[in-house]
Amino acid sequence: MTISTHASQNWNNSEDVIIVGAGLAGLFCALKLAPGPVTVLSAAPLGEGASSAWAQGGIAAAMSQGDSIDAHVEDTLTAGAGIVDIRIARLMAGEASDRIHDLLELGVPFDRDLEGHLKFSREAAHSERRIVRVNGDQAGKAIMDALLVAVRQASHIRVLEGYVCEKLLKNGPVITGIVARPEQGNALAAVVFPARAIVLASGGIGHLYNVTTNPVEASGTGLAMAADVGAVLADCEFVQFHPTALNVGADPAPLATEALRGEGAILVDDAGNCFMKNYHADAELAPRDIVARAIFEEIKQGRGANLDSRHAIGNAFKSRFPTVYASAQRFGLNPETDALPVAPAAHYHMGGVLTDANGRTSVNGLWAAGEVASTGAHGANRLASNSLLEAVVFAARVANDIQDLLPASRVDSWATLDNNPPMVFDAPDQDMQLRSELRDLMSENAGVVRNAKGLSTAYKRFSELEKFSRSDTTRSMIIACKLVTASALMRRESRGGHYRDDFPDTIPDLAKRSFIKLAELDRKVDEYLDT
Repeated sequence: MTISTHASQNWNNSEDVIIVGAGLAGLFCALKLAPGPVTVLSAAPLGEGASSAWAQGGIAAAMSQGDSIDAHVEDTLTAGAGIVDIRIARLMAGEASDRIHDLLELGVPFDRDLEGHLKFSREAAHSERRIVRVNGDQAGKAIMDALLVAVRQASHIRVLEGYVCEKLLKNGPVITGIVARPEQGNALAAVVFPARAIVLASGGIGHLYNVTTNPVEASGTGLAMAADVGAVLADCEFVQFHPTALNVGADPAPLATEALRGEGAILVDDAGNCFMKNYHADAELAPRDIVARAIFEEIKQGRGANLDSRHAIGNAFKSRFPTVYASAQRFGLNPETDALPVAPAAHYHMGGVLTDANGRTSVNGLWAAGEVASTGAHGANRLASNSLLEAVVFAARVANDIQDLLPASRVDSWATLDNNPPMVFDAPDQDMQLRSELRDLMSENAGVVRNAKGLSTAYKRFSELEKFSRSDTTRSMIIACKLVTASALMRRESRGGHYRDDFPDTIPDLAKRSFIKLAELDRKVDEYLDT
């Protein structure tokens, strides 16, 4: 059931599991929680505002002949630059096949060969062809479309659209509910949702940066809400910048999938010179962080960067990569005849709310799945197409864990919304200039290349801006910015997606994950600046 209107402003039911976010992790978890009652809170209309729907590559799964779980794990460890939790990586790779079959049962039309077998593609840093795709570059959309059909037909799921979640509620050590704000024209009101359990599936932090491939809803609010109630955060410094977003001035920036380079597309400067061999022996198939920094440097030096598919793909581009083709066409480019201008864009956050193998956070009653979580599967640099895999694997594990822990509940126990008057908040529009400054500061000081001076300058400014915030959403964005910059400041090395030009080397003794709590931030930053 989907409820798109806001007939009233209070919620008396406490039987539901509440899921924050309607992307892949949130919807897959909701389906797996059947038959217990589930309420999904979605800031955007169902099917919109989720990064999952924009994923072009596909899902990594070691299912093809000659491939193995061990090989998938090894590639994940290599890309993760020394800090992947090998137990989590093995669990994820080992459950990939089961989750692919779940998606097939839901009707996801993964590409097949003439004999009806799944087709597998190769992407950067994978040693085998193990990416299951849909029509070349439409996996995310196709998966989400199939999930939306299933969710709309599921009698145990209620979706409330247009609810912006702002604050978790805690009674002693246990999470008891969440505060969300429904948008009704110009009226902004708070609604309290009590819950038996809450699953954060709110996505990443891309919109903390000026150039991102993420939807506007990916602004770090889930990360901040968890931090606010004392949750442990992990690996927040590790932000992955997709190397090849179309450099056309759009926000969000259209993505040019890594599968293009896997199929032979090359990177050239504005003069047509190939440059990746100057940066890594694997050239275009080097790990994402290396490719992103190479493109960043070429642009910085004024040489420009372009993705040239004309020889490798040519006239087959439109049929093989229709999403990228359509994006290019919108900006007057034809990838069959033109090299596409590209630039790095904030794409994926490897860090997030620390969880165990079942998605439990350090706070009782709170689980997390998808990009907002930090399971340890990605380490310092996520392997291509492991994100959708992680989302479905751990969403299913969260659902199983909740069902094992909580007593059974009845779908017919749902209460209705009543007509109590709303609590009015300040309009967040008053914070738009502040949010713009946040994005500028993050892009300039906590982006592809970082250093102590920029990070400390940004952190101090975030602390000042926190005093002027007029909405909980903006405050959450500031907290997320502080978590990333403080964590990046304290890691005095370069590793994976975290690169510091004042500490450019990778230090073997620092090959370990980072953990932090919000209450420790200011003290730890002060200690760092004093050393």
